[in-house]
Amino acid sequence: MPGSFLDSNIVLYLASEDLLKADRAQELVAEGGTISVQVLNEIANISRRKMGLSWAETRNFLLMIRGLLKVEPITIEIHDVGISLAERYQLSVYDSMIVSAALSAECDTLLSEDLQDGLLINGRLRVLNPF
Repeated sequence: MPGSFLDSNIVLYLASEDLLKADRAQELVAEGGTISVQVLNEIANISRRKMGLSWAETRNFLLMIRGLLKVEPITIEIHDVGISLAERYQLSVYDSMIVSAALSAECDTLLSEDLQDGLLINGRLRVLNPF
C-alpha cells in the first residue's frame, strides 16, 4: 500500500523550537510512514553535531523514532538505484539514497523540506514540502 516516506529534516523538527514546524512534524509522524537507515544516520549526526545531544540522548531519540515509523534498510540495490537517481535528477548522493529507499518501500510521497516540492521521481514518487 502506498504511503509517505519522511526525510530526516521532517523528523528532526520534532525537536525544534519552531513550534509550528514541531507541531506539524508531530502530526506527520503520528500519521505513520517510513524512514530509512540513511535518515536515522542523518538524525544521529545532526543530534550530536548541531543539537549537542549526548550519546544517550541521541540513542533515546533514535529509539523513539524507530518505534513510531517503519524503517527501510539500506541494501546494495538501494545504493545502486540511488547512484542512478543522483545522476538522473541531479540529487546529492545522500538525498538520492533516501529517494531510492522511498521507492523501494513503495511509497508514493516523499515528505521533505530540502528537495524540490512537486518533483515526480520515476513517475511514481512525488516530493512534497509539508510546510
